[in-house]
Amino acid sequence: MANTKYVFVTGGVSSSLGKGIIAASLAKLLQARGYRVTIQKLDPYINVDPGTLNPYEHGECYVTDDGAETDLDLGHYERFLNTPTSQANNVTTGRIYQSVIEKERRGEFLGKTVQVVPHITNEIKERIQILGKSGEYDIVITEIGGTVGDIESLPYIEAVRQLKWELGDTNALVIHLTLIPYLSAAGELKTKPTQHSVKTLMESGIKADVLVCRTEHELSDDLRRKLALFCNVKQEAVIESIDASTIYDVPNLMLEEGLDTVVLKQLVLRHDDTPNLEKWNMFLERHKNPKYEVTIGLVGKYVELQDSYKSILEAFIHAGAENEVKVNVVSIHSEYIDDDTINKKIAHLDGILVAPGFGERGIEGKIKAVQFAREHKLPFFGICLGMQMAVIEYSRNILGLKDACSAEVDEKTPHPVIDLMEEQKSVTDMGGTMRLGAWDCELVENSKVFEAYKEKLISERHRHRYEYNNNYKEQLENAGLKTTGINPRTGLVEIIEIPDHPWFVGVQYHPEYKSTVANPHPLFIAFVKAAVTYSKSNKSAKVSQGL
Repeated sequence: MANTKYVFVTGGVSSSLGKGIIAASLAKLLQARGYRVTIQKLDPYINVDPGTLNPYEHGECYVTDDGAETDLDLGHYERFLNTPTSQANNVTTGRIYQSVIEKERRGEFLGKTVQVVPHITNEIKERIQILGKSGEYDIVITEIGGTVGDIESLPYIEAVRQLKWELGDTNALVIHLTLIPYLSAAGELKTKPTQHSVKTLMESGIKADVLVCRTEHELSDDLRRKLALFCNVKQEAVIESIDASTIYDVPNLMLEEGLDTVVLKQLVLRHDDTPNLEKWNMFLERHKNPKYEVTIGLVGKYVELQDSYKSILEAFIHAGAENEVKVNVVSIHSEYIDDDTINKKIAHLDGILVAPGFGERGIEGKIKAVQFAREHKLPFFGICLGMQMAVIEYSRNILGLKDACSAEVDEKTPHPVIDLMEEQKSVTDMGGTMRLGAWDCELVENSKVFEAYKEKLISERHRHRYEYNNNYKEQLENAGLKTTGINPRTGLVEIIEIPDHPWFVGVQYHPEYKSTVANPHPLFIAFVKAAVTYSKSNKSAKVSQGL
């Protein structure tokens, strides 16, 4: 294809309508037709990246292979498309302004007064086209965060207006996602909020080419005609996006509505074939028709907001489908774990995952959960901080180092079994300074992880400052906590296991970031399988005891 085509996805009326899922679903349909597609997210907040944001503020911080800390929507993009994203796929206002100011300081603007138009908008346009100009993609879908009318989004909307004018109508289009609320008192769907949202977009000089309407009820033909007339779009371009039982249904729903066909027609691209969704639908079939059911406890300190652990929750869906198992995830707040919590919430589980996190809050609760899993042979999976808690628990209760801790939690601990990485000791800035991105790990054969991966050398994504302290490695190994994965370049411990436990694995990296519909992560598959085995053995034991 000679020219890359651009699709912009904007939102109106309300936030959290699912622009990322619509963008990912459209991309999946286009990819299934043979097009090379990528998606990027433009975030209007002034943070340079979400790396310093509290998960309660913005949900999970997703990490790419190249070490970019990004918006969680990039996780949806990778899970749907099964292709990696990069720093270029996520742009924030903070990064835009930082780049422009650095250029101004270098004198690149030749004494000009630096302004939002053209300097900020030019920078935005440049960032939008980086992926398109790489030659790797036929279509670039750009999701603009926030809602039309937000003051933070105005430079992005203006940049889209300019770019659409420069590229021409057959090379760029705008999809506007809005809400069609249902008023129960009146017993009808109301289009006025969408009309006002489209009007706001037009006041910025942009005409929506496609309307995607989030709704709880089906849109009638009359209502579609009304929306088409008042919002100045073709009736076939009024797309219904009704509530679905799972986000993975959305590509098929958009296919039924003809979203991909409408987009391809306007971009003057081939559209007479049918998307190949055979593997996608096989996944959906397994996901919706499980043969067994398990319950796994997610132990963390941000459990009030499920988006804080979005990639973990989705990885369980992928691994569950692979095992033909429904995985029920129960959130357990680590700050409130005591003996009563263990008896009521943890003792009846089929597995425990101790989640990543930072800081001292909830640490002791995580350690108690690890101890229960170790002592009761309950399948255990520790990720990042979860793995570190397993090392601390083992050091305290098996090695007898009662004051063992992480230097992150207790700088004065006499036994820092988890310590600050040497290269981190001189770091003062918080943002973008952790160990980030893909790092190699060499696995030990005859281990649970080698059995799961079925290969010797793996690459996984990291996001942390503190590491397993190798000064305690010999003691821990002699006591039964084996190292089964090591970074070949640094010698740092990446994975720990207890060989005489049915499934007790802790990893320093974040395997959840690499789990996709097409390639569920092998550790999640193995963990869910172990939970099934544990559940079945428990039920058999109860039957034999007459319980």
